[in-house]
Amino acid sequence: MPEAVATRLIAPTGPGIAEAAALLRSGALVAFPTETVYGLGGDARSDLAVARIFAAKGRPRFNPLIVHLPDLAAAAAVAHFSPEAERLAAAFWPGPLTLVLPLREGAGLSPLVTAGNESVAIRVPAHPVAQALLRAFGGPLAAPSANPSGKVSPTRAAHVLAGLAGRVAAVVDGGPCAVGLESSIVALDPPRLLRPGGLPLEAIEACLGGPLASDPDPARPLAPGQLASHYAPAAALRLDAQAPVAGEVWIGFGAPVSGGALTLSASGDLVEAAANLFHALREADALAGPKGRIAVSPIPEKGLGRAINDRLRRAAAPR
Repeated sequence: MPEAVATRLIAPTGPGIAEAAALLRSGALVAFPTETVYGLGGDARSDLAVARIFAAKGRPRFNPLIVHLPDLAAAAAVAHFSPEAERLAAAFWPGPLTLVLPLREGAGLSPLVTAGNESVAIRVPAHPVAQALLRAFGGPLAAPSANPSGKVSPTRAAHVLAGLAGRVAAVVDGGPCAVGLESSIVALDPPRLLRPGGLPLEAIEACLGGPLASDPDPARPLAPGQLASHYAPAAALRLDAQAPVAGEVWIGFGAPVSGGALTLSASGDLVEAAANLFHALREADALAGPKGRIAVSPIPEKGLGRAINDRLRRAAAPR
């Protein structure tokens, strides 16, 4: 366990952003909001800062980190962009898309960021607080989700504090995350989907003009979110449940179910469901307790439903 620190909650104001950037420049860790989930930021050029990210999360060292940058020009200084990568960046950056691309020689990133791979996962976030922090900091930020490794991802500052208080210097409170699912991760040459996420598969394939292959490799991940067990609450999950049984906490989708306390979206809206997923899992976990059970209604396997189901399957996987 890393040595405990006093975690500060910082407002997303000009002085607050300047304070957060100064902490990052000192090698400290700062959690900040993106449109997907809260990220745990550290200087991607510093071995010490990146090592602190792994220690704070309890994260396996073979699991690479996403590097956050303010724009395409900054990203191109770190990675080689093919024409397909440039097309995706032009269409979806800033936004919830991560690209895994060949690492440029002399990029200056800590080798801990890439976990020994010759590629790097990079993203340009859209959230105005993330953008302001990146520009104030003036460099690349390694930023996995700001939660203990394998646990439910944070979409509010309170979620970050619940899991990482005492392990990080500060949390910039930018309110709830709008997308609520981690970014979609795409590798190229050939194009393949490493992780479904906040950008629907259909939009990516339409931009590329062809289908994406699926290429998960939990034994040697190229990007975060590929481990078989991930995003896990303490309670056990039962998926594709048509109704709860005695003792289960119910998370519904669509029309409310009799006795159901929680729903991802009463109207069956997948965008709303994605934004609510991790908060609903946390609420259900608190109601169920560590030895309880959670039942989750079926989610359509289309659009953002693919990413929602991916997170649920990993959350329900044996640990």
